[in-house]
Amino acid sequence: MSSGSKRAALFVIASLAAVAATRSRPFQHERQSPAPAGSISMTAPLTPITAAVPPPPPLHDPLDLWVCADPNNMPFSNAQGEGFENKIARLVADDLGRRLRYFWEPQRRGFVRTTLKAGNCEVVIGVPSAYELVEATRPYYQSTYVFVSRRGLRFRSFDDPRLATLSIGIQIVGEDYGNPPPAQALASRHLAGNVRGFMVYGDYSRAAPQRAIIDAVAAGRVDTAVVWGPLAGYFASRAQVPLDITAVTPSVDRFGLPFAFEISMGVRPGAIAFRAQLDDLIDRRQTDLQSILRAYRVPLVGADNRTAS
Repeated sequence: MSSGSKRAALFVIASLAAVAATRSRPFQHERQSPAPAGSISMTAPLTPITAAVPPPPPLHDPLDLWVCADPNNMPFSNAQGEGFENKIARLVADDLGRRLRYFWEPQRRGFVRTTLKAGNCEVVIGVPSAYELVEATRPYYQSTYVFVSRRGLRFRSFDDPRLATLSIGIQIVGEDYGNPPPAQALASRHLAGNVRGFMVYGDYSRAAPQRAIIDAVAAGRVDTAVVWGPLAGYFASRAQVPLDITAVTPSVDRFGLPFAFEISMGVRPGAIAFRAQLDDLIDRRQTDLQSILRAYRVPLVGADNRTAS
């Protein structure tokens, strides 16, 4: 697999672990509050000099655990604390004896720069283990792309001859970031004409914008879809019609494309001591972490041999 394809695959998983926003309003730091009516802002205006100087990171109470997360990215996270990464963040904060705080930011290009690297938080709960922009902990789960289909129409491989006559939904991220693994796998088999694209970004004005691809399968607008497992497992279990999910096999296909990825927590580069703390927590609380993931129907692969079925 080329380095460019690998970077594209990692970006897609990072994007799917938290959705991008196209027309979102800025989300304010949790500790900020609007100025009282009639008050005068004391913020200095930007000049050609001050505009180039980044603001200092906020001063954080050491008893707080600041987590950067997307406020509208189910099943991973939302502002109501309903996602599985919200539950894991709570577990981490309680285990470390710290108060959980969030810095909300729609995940898009530049997310790490404006969150971790800017000092606005200490940890992102879900990142690809090979993501180069963060200091990644040991993996705490591994998941896979899956086929999502209505009952009676199950797929496991891109080499299934039935795919040649069917419409296939995939999530796309646009030309800037290259094609995700399912798009590359289908194109290499001359099935690009069967593809129906759904933006990873989704319609951010709606709750859970990424569920559109699962809804399309349930409504019969596409025959099947290839979707990142945590997203597929959660929304397929809540569809109005029965849906099957099956892991893409093999996990690395004959063209060298990976479909299974390990997921870690991400901290700032150089935060070795904090990463070690989280590594220890992941080791001690693995049973609790797995319990949260299973409750959200995350297809798990790896040591425990749990896969989509």
